[in-house]
Amino acid sequence: MVQIAWLGKKSPFCGNVSYGLSTTEALRNRGHQTHFIHFDNPRDPESPATSLLANDPDVSLPYLVKSQVYTIPSPRAQRELRESLERLKPDIVHASLTLSPLDFRLPELCQQLEVPLVATFHPPFDAGLRNITAGTQQLTYQLYAPALAKYDRVIVFSELQADVLVRLGVPESRLVVIPNGVDINRWSPAIPSCPSPMLQNVRERIGTKRIFLYVGRLATEKNVEALLQAWRIADPGDSCLVIVGDGPLRSSLINQYDDASVIWWGYEPDQSTRIALMQCAEVFVLPSLVEGLSLALLEAMACGTACIATDAGADGEVLNDGAGIVLSTQGVTSQLRTLLPVLLEQPVLTAELGRKARERVLDRYTIDRNIDAIETVYASLLTQSPVQAA
Repeated sequence: MVQIAWLGKKSPFCGNVSYGLSTTEALRNRGHQTHFIHFDNPRDPESPATSLLANDPDVSLPYLVKSQVYTIPSPRAQRELRESLERLKPDIVHASLTLSPLDFRLPELCQQLEVPLVATFHPPFDAGLRNITAGTQQLTYQLYAPALAKYDRVIVFSELQADVLVRLGVPESRLVVIPNGVDINRWSPAIPSCPSPMLQNVRERIGTKRIFLYVGRLATEKNVEALLQAWRIADPGDSCLVIVGDGPLRSSLINQYDDASVIWWGYEPDQSTRIALMQCAEVFVLPSLVEGLSLALLEAMACGTACIATDAGADGEVLNDGAGIVLSTQGVTSQLRTLLPVLLEQPVLTAELGRKARERVLDRYTIDRNIDAIETVYASLLTQSPVQAA
């Protein structure tokens, strides 16, 4: 089994956090020893800066600023990271990149320690560069490309994402396409004859209405306002739109779209509640301008929910050929204005789309397939000498 030092995020909640927690859990379940190194200021200023107890597999690094998008470590974080890696002596360092200055220093540090370095690079993107937000994300890719070229392997979620990085100078030999995966036993359709207590709780809170659902950050790049504009124009009848998430636009969106048919659920930290929400939902909508490969989308699909998403990032690739409805990132509101009334009137159609969505996840996007591929990456690096791996 492999001893892995996993560098990532545990908070605030975002796709990077979901990816890190689910992947490290699956690796541990296969017998690998995983130490989770993450940014978390010590609670007690008098205590040691890092946590590395015999019964504690996690290491905390100090930071100055931490958000859902980026992290600014404290000046001593790099030294403490090095000391932690020297004590842990991992076989592999795997960094789920947190958009932090440490991301750029890791290749040199791991080369000095003679430890293979793997990155998962998942900032959202739109390969078509069809909007200002996509252009901003392209700058992130341009900034990271020279550093990624120094990592032993870089995991990305789609061929589209790999193509973007190759065009920016990252050697193709360093890139490995491994799509996100979900636990299909945990994220699964509800059993009507045996609803879970959490499912019943969610139903009691929402009522008997048909549910259209959004789960994610309330930020510009998620384009939630386009969905809300289209929902306002549609005649929802006995349906409601549930918005699950938090972010900088939450207050302004609530003020603008205070409607009885919109339920502002807020941030939901409990996974069992999120599963119940997905199981209750008839349609999941993701109107993003940029994406990587949305875990929320895969979770909704695994629960048998009909899905609509833009073709930003790899989401369109996930839903193509009938697994869902794919929108262009341009003119999302006008597309949804046409589409929502059809779905509101056609529950048979949404049921069929949900069935096909579940089939697609079973075929391509399970956590087992994901971990199999990651283990293959680890094995390929551990069978090479440090010189060969570089």
